[in-house]
Amino acid sequence: MYKYQILIEYVGTNYRGWQIQKKGQTIQGVLQDKISKLLKEKITVIGSGRTDAGVHAISQSAHFECKNLILDKDKFLKSINHFLKNKMISVLELKKKNKEFHARYSAKERVYKYVIYNRISPSVLYHDRGWHIMKKLNLKEMRNGAKKLIGTKDFSTFRASSCNAKSPIRTMKSVKIINQNDKISIEFRSQSFLQQQVRSMVGCLKYLGEGKWSLKKFDRIIKLKKRENCAPPAPAKGLFLSRVFY
Repeated sequence: MYKYQILIEYVGTNYRGWQIQKKGQTIQGVLQDKISKLLKEKITVIGSGRTDAGVHAISQSAHFECKNLILDKDKFLKSINHFLKNKMISVLELKKKNKEFHARYSAKERVYKYVIYNRISPSVLYHDRGWHIMKKLNLKEMRNGAKKLIGTKDFSTFRASSCNAKSPIRTMKSVKIINQNDKISIEFRSQSFLQQQVRSMVGCLKYLGEGKWSLKKFDRIIKLKKRENCAPPAPAKGLFLSRVFY
């Protein structure tokens, strides 16, 4: 058996997330179906993580195993992307890996980016690629709040009730907030994330930026470690899995 890593770009708007489900179309399901048909064998695609319904990816990482060696990488990419046309999914890269590689368990860092359009007028070009917020956000307060999220701590406040992770402890390596022409990008770096953690943190940072919460309250809500104290999570359409490092 040969093992390959693929890097994937996709728009998650019309999908029920990454992971195969009993009902509805998923990214993993489409990829498995198309790669299986291309290679003429049953293929299982394993992703670096499960993105929720509506979440996008700039460079999702996944792997699969197959019986035959893929001799022509360019031919594979051209063929699979032909099968994926009109699916809003693109396979960007194919890399041969050793048997020890695992798209999920070998990952050392994941980077997520959340996009906010902070202006009066909505974006028609990026309607499903960002969160439109009309009220001017206080970026200084949001950046001060972002500092409170960095480090190893219990992130239970930001954990979805359906999250099945064994522990709520995570290490947030960095949180960066960049504003360019009213487009606010918030970048989160960690080895792993809890279910809905990023969207929940963004929702709380929004409350801070709007002046609904003080920095003191934001800090207290983190330390209380109770989901019911969390602000409403940011919508999925503004979230992108940006990169996975190994």
